[in-house]
Amino acid sequence: MTATDIHSDLLKQFETRSLSADGAEALMRHISEQLHKNLSRYNWVGFYLMETSGNALTLGPYVGSFVPTVRIPLDKGLCGAAANSRATVVVNDVSKDPRYIGSDIVKSNIVAPILLHGNVVAELDIESYFTDTFGPSEQKFIEACAALVARSMAKIKLHNFCTS
Repeated sequence: MTATDIHSDLLKQFETRSLSADGAEALMRHISEQLHKNLSRYNWVGFYLMETSGNALTLGPYVGSFVPTVRIPLDKGLCGAAANSRATVVVNDVSKDPRYIGSDIVKSNIVAPILLHGNVVAELDIESYFTDTFGPSEQKFIEACAALVARSMAKIKLHNFCTS
């Protein structure tokens, strides 16, 4: 099975799960677990959620072999850079990027913001113990996962608004 096949299968699974998940956090947990389980170079997979103050990201559902940073101010790290730019940040050798603030065992990192009405509400963060993990096809896949979570969050907010 090729990486493209795995990506396609996982996206279909996530789309199906998004229809029945008990909220966005449950969907995030499922996505974290499945990415970590099915993609061997995804050594830490998790979500960061925007604080209501809009000044920092706090740790959400994650799976991985090290303890992550629990709270990241928006002026720090690759997560902060992704939030501020509202664009995916890919660093395939974190030792060469002074913005990286995570674990010494990590070599590559990708952070995809999750946007709702143009605002960053969360981020999908994936770290690898290998350099050059996140090429263009991986980035496209991770961005598709982030977009799926955004759609799920939008449906939940619309549903809550309509039923309030």
